[in-house]
Amino acid sequence: MRKEKKFKNFSDALERLREAVESAETELEIDGAIQRFEFTFEQAWKALKAFLEDEGIECRSPKGCLKEAYAAELVENEKLWLQMLSDRNTSSRLYSFETSREIFERVKRFYLGAFERLFQTLADRVGD
Repeated sequence: MRKEKKFKNFSDALERLREAVESAETELEIDGAIQRFEFTFEQAWKALKAFLEDEGIECRSPKGCLKEAYAAELVENEKLWLQMLSDRNTSSRLYSFETSREIFERVKRFYLGAFERLFQTLADRVGD
């Protein structure tokens, strides 16, 4: 039950992120998309934590959960996910116009796809 709820939270956050990335044009919209990325990342690692716990694997931090998720083949590119964690930490703690645009470009080019792949992986396992 817990993993299904965490999966739903992640799914809802991902849908909001998709909308934001597809329509972001102004500075304010891009900033909003970055905030949705931060929230989606939070929901993703919490969903991973719940799925891992369901398999008897305990992790306490985002970094630990990402490493365990890679080992359990829930995510396929550990380096990318660790970069996402770094960007989430950077974007939530400081503001730099240049840095925020770099993060937004990575969200569009790489992170949204990684979230989509995770969504499919978890969707395939949610009924298990």
